[in-house]
Amino acid sequence: MSTTQFPPEAPQQEQAPNPKAEARAAKAYAKAMRPWYKKKRYIFSLGALLLIVIAAAGSGGGTDSTGPSTSSNTTTNSTSSPTEPADTAAAPATQPENDALATEELSAAEKAPEMTSGQENALQSAQNYLDMMAFSKAGLIQQLSSSAGEGFSKADATFAANNVDADWNQEAVEAAQNYLDTMAFSKANLIQQLSSSAGDKFTPAQARFAVSKVY
Repeated sequence: MSTTQFPPEAPQQEQAPNPKAEARAAKAYAKAMRPWYKKKRYIFSLGALLLIVIAAAGSGGGTDSTGPSTSSNTTTNSTSSPTEPADTAAAPATQPENDALATEELSAAEKAPEMTSGQENALQSAQNYLDMMAFSKAGLIQQLSSSAGEGFSKADATFAANNVDADWNQEAVEAAQNYLDTMAFSKANLIQQLSSSAGDKFTPAQARFAVSKVY
């Protein structure tokens, strides 16, 4: 029986180390062994947190900044308030006007003549006549001084007609209207009746004025 002999196996040669593979392995190891605070994901998280804190601080500072503005407004208002007494200071400016009015009233009182009893009574009677009917100035003097009328002296009657509160133009208008209410008149005849010495004794100008108003 024959024995088969196999040739002896060649000894296995050891593979030479791969420098690139070793470098990658070393890099991976170093990365795995890096402290946590040097890793990118932690740095990114810390950065985001820091931004949030800064933003919150900024918004808080903005809120605080409104405080001084309010106080500044208050300061402005308080500084402007001293101008308010100017209104009260302006009030005494009317005092000279009051003094002037008082002086005018006093002067008018001084100019007003002191009336005798005859003048006072004549003036009162003249006002009573004018309250009842229309009179011209001359007609009122005649009525007051006539013996068939009130019998005042001509001087007292004239004083009363000069000082009574009367608008002689308006008195002529009332007299003209009274004539037209009782009878028919032409313009010329009405003017003559109002201005005649035997009629109402208004002046021609007053008679014409009256007729122009009632016609």
